[in-house]
Amino acid sequence: MSSLVDKMEEEELECPNSTSEKRYFPESLDSSDGDEEEVLACEDLELNPFDGLPYSSRYYKLLKEREELPIWKEKYSFMENLLQNQIVIISGDAKCGKSSQVPQWCAEYCLSVHYQHGGVVCTQVRKQTAVQLALRVADEMDVNIGHEVGYVIPFENCCTSETILRYCTDDMLQREMMSSPFLGSYGVVILDDVHESSIATDVLLGLLKDVLLARPELKLIINCSPLLVSKLSSYYGNVPLIEVKNKHPVEVVYLSGAQKDSFQSILRLIFEIHHSGEEGDIVVFLACEQDIGKAYEIVCQEGSNLNPDLGELVVVPLYPREKCALFKPMDETEKKCQVYPRRVVLTTSSGESLIWSNTVRFVIDVGVERRRVYNPRIRANSLVTQPISQSQAEIRKQILGASSSGKLFCLYTEEFASKDMRPLKPAEMQEANLTSMVLFMKRIDIAGLGHCDFMNRPAPESLMQALEDLDYLAALDNDGNLSEFGIIMSEFPLDPQLSKSILASCEFDCVDEMLTIAAMVTAPSCFLHLPHGAEEAAMTCWETFLHPEGDHFTLINIYKAYQDTSLNSTSEHCVEKWCHDHFLNSSALRMADVIRAELLEIIKRIELPYAEPAFGSKENNLNIKKALLSGYFMQIARDVDGSGNYLMLTHKQVAQLHPLSGYSITKKMPEWVLFHQFSISENNYIRVTSAISPELFMQLAPQYYFTNLPPSESKDILQQVVDHLSPISTIKKEQKMCEKCPETTEQRCTLQ
Repeated sequence: MSSLVDKMEEEELECPNSTSEKRYFPESLDSSDGDEEEVLACEDLELNPFDGLPYSSRYYKLLKEREELPIWKEKYSFMENLLQNQIVIISGDAKCGKSSQVPQWCAEYCLSVHYQHGGVVCTQVRKQTAVQLALRVADEMDVNIGHEVGYVIPFENCCTSETILRYCTDDMLQREMMSSPFLGSYGVVILDDVHESSIATDVLLGLLKDVLLARPELKLIINCSPLLVSKLSSYYGNVPLIEVKNKHPVEVVYLSGAQKDSFQSILRLIFEIHHSGEEGDIVVFLACEQDIGKAYEIVCQEGSNLNPDLGELVVVPLYPREKCALFKPMDETEKKCQVYPRRVVLTTSSGESLIWSNTVRFVIDVGVERRRVYNPRIRANSLVTQPISQSQAEIRKQILGASSSGKLFCLYTEEFASKDMRPLKPAEMQEANLTSMVLFMKRIDIAGLGHCDFMNRPAPESLMQALEDLDYLAALDNDGNLSEFGIIMSEFPLDPQLSKSILASCEFDCVDEMLTIAAMVTAPSCFLHLPHGAEEAAMTCWETFLHPEGDHFTLINIYKAYQDTSLNSTSEHCVEKWCHDHFLNSSALRMADVIRAELLEIIKRIELPYAEPAFGSKENNLNIKKALLSGYFMQIARDVDGSGNYLMLTHKQVAQLHPLSGYSITKKMPEWVLFHQFSISENNYIRVTSAISPELFMQLAPQYYFTNLPPSESKDILQQVVDHLSPISTIKKEQKMCEKCPETTEQRCTLQ
């Protein structure tokens, strides 16, 4: 009964088919003498079948809004197809309601069969969308978030064992298949945003073919854009298709010549819209993250000179890896204003699948994006600016779908859209590093599902490089199957190289420090995007955290300082202020804290050794470098001229240290560095670097990896190091390995 009180939250319940304005309370709270007339009840009170409690008045209000969605008229057709078929494809535009309504209908189906086959899971490509949808659907179903409806995203689980409908990122459902290959907890699986063509979604599409054969009772629903229907139909065969049309037209304005100076065109359009007095927010799709920062500064600077009578212009930079807390409904203060504040949201392609408010009336699209394309030959990403696809352009247009007066400004021509834009977005499977995917497929092969028929075939060269890297990392045995060590690596939701470093830290007694490094490099950058003019003050603050051994050690210093501040602060506000004063991203540090806690749980669950922290000692510093090198020996560079021009060991690309590197700040450039990340672009920066010695590299890198390196001056220097190494010291090192490592070769932890 107490849950009923919580649900009512002291609000008046409006009973359907009743004009009574009485308030209804549970009988257990009635203090009368038991007279039935004193017990307030409503015979027509409708109960929510998912929790057994009466519907609130808000449920009926939201139900009316749901019934206006384009998808709603297809409910009967969908439920009929769901009953009679194992696979159903739904093709619909953005904002038609398929991502929020179809999962609810599937929950109704599971309820009708008493959950005998399980609940409902709906995948999303981006975690922000999974959280947003779960919150919205819980509200529409009139249930509690985290109970009947929940979400699972990397390093955050807001579900219970009784959750009926869960939203999750596609990679989290993929990971769930490692422990439950046939997804026995679910009666319906919904793959949403399939047109995004992420690696995890492609893997799920392939694996679910076999799962559906093994479980005839399992239902698969695929939500996609219209342009992908024919490809999906040929992949899955003749399956039912439900097409949903959005009825709202959008005015599209093509601006020829605007691409030559897109920033000036964007500025002109923003201020023209603002001066026109037309109501509505503006969303601007830019090519990359750097453009967001540049546009933010320009619009803020120019906007400060606007006439205040036009209303406030609020500029919101939405960076790709940050959570979206945008487009809340206007609060009462804003509604009472005679002139609403206009929001200008600056985003990239990552904003395409977010849930946008109906207050958006204008979209400005530059028509290009900067993509990361992985080159397996040099084991590095290239940042390539390409035209967006026709499907992406359509999705950006559909953000305005619910706005009868919406207007899309394209900073390109119709000819560009038809000739230079390909129909579909390139599949991530064909452009990304596949090492993590191959490790997963090797793991799932244990359950007999490893031979996957991919809708988007991966490049053979990328597959070979991934297998080679896993072999170097000792994740494979002599037969090419996962070694016992590889199985342990797959338990960590991390890049295989980072997993290897964590396991190596068990050997070198620095697990505590390595977990902190892993959490900090996995979370978004802890450094704030600096406004113009704040660089000098920020560098002064960051210098206090610098560690002479390198950036990995600096990250430990920052995390420890954040932890100390959190422990000694009386409120979260104090921690936020400390982060702000030190130009640090508080949300990124909170995320690092969560990631570290989960990694520690995995360490404990699989009973790996965990030494007491000893950060600061010379021995500990050396051990951390050994652990890092055990995983990142393929990411080494040498300063070839003493001026900070670093040549990669594996190829002939030259790079510079990132400006936020401690070595860049102190101007002390080490000769040899280990780096965490490198992308080929106009700057060619290597990020998160720490100094190493060639002797340490030769001790820890596999011999056959060194042998396979291309000829170079750096390799000759390393060969000289090998020639000067004492044979006696090498024998002692191997004896020490044998004492610490298990006897079986499959369980080699760090050294090979």
